[in-house]
Amino acid sequence: MTPDRALQLTGLLAFALGSNLPLGYLRETSRKYSLRWFVLIHLSIPFIVALRLMFDFSWDVIPLTLACAITGQVIGARVRRRQL
Repeated sequence: MTPDRALQLTGLLAFALGSNLPLGYLRETSRKYSLRWFVLIHLSIPFIVALRLMFDFSWDVIPLTLACAITGQVIGARVRRRQL
């Protein structure tokens, strides 16, 4: 993997994690299984897919982006719970 490609992958994964931090934080304030809860979980997915396609990554990076998105959701929710 070239350095440019590694930087693109790092940016994609950082976006997946970073965009889901505030979404996880907000999701914690929503009623479970409500429309808002569902939207907050899935809102970042179209943007992550668009970046993956823009950077021309194959399907191989989907598990990594999914792991970063879930991690962001969990961390954001934990931050919210600790503030209560």
